[in-house]
Amino acid sequence: MRTIQLAFYLSFKEIWRNRGRFFLVSLVIALITLLVLFIAALGEGLANGNRQYISNLDAQLIVFLDKSDYIISASRLEPVTVRAIRRVDGVDAAGPIYTSTTEIVSTASPLKVSLLAADANQPGMPAITSGRAFRGGDSRETVIDRNVALRSGVRVGDEIRIRSVQGTEDHFFNLRVVGLTDGQSYLFQPTIFVAPSTWEHIRPQSAAELNDDTPLVNIVAVRLSDPGAIDSVRALLPARVANIEVADVTTTINNIPGYSAQQVTVQTQAFFTLLIGILVIGGFFQIQVLQKVPQIGVLKAIGSSNGVVGAASVLQIVTVTAIGVGIGGGLTYLFSLGFPPTIPIVFNGTRSMLAVLALLLIGPLGGLVSVIYAVRIEPLKALRLQ
Repeated sequence: MRTIQLAFYLSFKEIWRNRGRFFLVSLVIALITLLVLFIAALGEGLANGNRQYISNLDAQLIVFLDKSDYIISASRLEPVTVRAIRRVDGVDAAGPIYTSTTEIVSTASPLKVSLLAADANQPGMPAITSGRAFRGGDSRETVIDRNVALRSGVRVGDEIRIRSVQGTEDHFFNLRVVGLTDGQSYLFQPTIFVAPSTWEHIRPQSAAELNDDTPLVNIVAVRLSDPGAIDSVRALLPARVANIEVADVTTTINNIPGYSAQQVTVQTQAFFTLLIGILVIGGFFQIQVLQKVPQIGVLKAIGSSNGVVGAASVLQIVTVTAIGVGIGGGLTYLFSLGFPPTIPIVFNGTRSMLAVLALLLIGPLGGLVSVIYAVRIEPLKALRLQ
């Protein structure tokens, strides 16, 4: 106990006497913390922008056209396939999902959005947080994601005007906003939902598609009667329904073009930022130990043990690192309050906590060399008596 008390006294006494120097190091650690937390939030934001709609589906399995490599845009299924899927044992519900893009032109500045179609009350149609679901048929009604409302100021009851290129000409369509949903970004764009019949009339189409009145489904979201039977139903579906391949939600997300490469890039940036933090902290405390070799020699000469010297060094490193991480965390929170919704920054509690824990660990890890050096100092050599 006395060893710990003495170590506390020595470490905090030195920090207080040299508070300017240690505060500057804490600020450097704070900047590293700020960078690491924003990289983590950027990675989460980019991932959400890409996967959010798919990850929030009320479904356990996704059905694609065979040999489409689980890529949504490459999959085209006949409407009869949806009916066949619904008849397979273990399937509780199957909802067709149609994907496209369009542009809202009735706002102050044009806003590009993902245009998705799904059947109301089926997997693929998200929960309504405000208003109501659209009616079926060519109702020209839409449910919009909250991000659309934040970026455009559109509210439930308003009418929006969208532009679609059909053939070689621009066509404009009016849609009445009847509902609001949340957390449904798809391919980095906010999303609007319409009924399948409406989607077929207003979506961008090539000249060849204009002559085809049969809307082709991109994917089918399948909700199971027993979620625990996912493996058996996944094997049963291709056996009962021709020309399809089946994936779970995780596989579907990982096959979104660019998703995996994007996450690897962000994680690599975070790793090298932490590595830089280790080198910075290690370099500073190594210099600190070299500057106070005579003082450490005196402590050992008057009877202080290696345990006291080592514990004092570790406590000093942990304290300075914790102060820096605390300042950096506070700055991150303040900066996050001013970011507009167009910037894909999302602070995930779990991911941010892991980043903070990693930052707290890099202090002792970076200062490990200096602690070992301090413990190995010989009193007589330090005082130049030998």
